[in-house]
Parts: sequence; C-alpha cells; structure tokens
Amino acid sequence: MSVIRLTKEFSFEASHALQGYDGKCSNIHGHSYRLFVTVVGEPINDPLNPKNGMVMDFGDLKKVVNQQIISPLDHSIILPCNSKLLPAIQQCNTQLVITDYQPTCENLLSDFAHRLQANLPSGVSLVALRLHETASSFAQWLREDNI
Repeated sequence: MSVIRLTKEFSFEASHALQGYDGKCSNIHGHSYRLFVTVVGEPINDPLNPKNGMVMDFGDLKKVVNQQIISPLDHSIILPCNSKLLPAIQQCNTQLVITDYQPTCENLLSDFAHRLQANLPSGVSLVALRLHETASSFAQWLREDNI
C-alpha cells in the first residue's frame, strides 16, 4: 500500500502583540492567518469501511483543526502571560488568549503541532505545518526537524 500525504488549508483572523519587542510588533496588530496542515498515513484498505481508500477524511481533519486551533483563536487577541497590556485588555469584553510563550508565528506553530499530534487518529501522523502571517511571510514546522 502507498503512503500518502494530505494537506488542508485553513484561515483565521487574530491579533497579537509581542512583549518587549523592539519594533512595531510590540503594538497590538492583526493578521489574516493561513494555516496549511499536512498529515501522512496509509489509506484504509477495508472494503467494508465507509472510509476505504482514505488516509483520513478531510472532514475529520477539519474537525480536529477547528476544535484545537481555529475556534479558540479566530478573532481573538493573543498575548503572552507577561504582557503589560493584559490588565487593560482583560477589562474589555473580547476573546483573549493568554499564552505562556511569546506569540510569534514560530511559537504558535510549535503549539499547534503539539495540539494536533495529540488529537489525530491512530495511523495518521502530522508531518508539516505552514503558517502565513502575511501573503509573503510564513513559518514552517516539519516533523523531520523535530524528531
């Protein structure tokens, strides 16, 4: 049987600020994030299984990513737990996500990888994540670099 990779694209809107950063990103600003999730596995080889021939149903992948990443982060403000902005933002009626890390594109990807790996079905592995902050800027997580 062949090993096949599947990739699904997602998008979400979020803002963040980088605590202590020496540039404009220390201010609250937003991104239209694009996330590409790639998994790998062997297609199911069971004629009685309704998902026969699939590595993973794209709908099932969408459920996992939406539950673990998109729903919690979409239209949120992401701030590190040491942010000086927290007291003011916590008084607002807004969706706030507090992280124990600086919410850079790179750190978000590392967090996403941990969340997704723990929630994929047996026989399916996460192999790549690519997160675009802008049309021309992205970070990438690869399993082969993290073994």
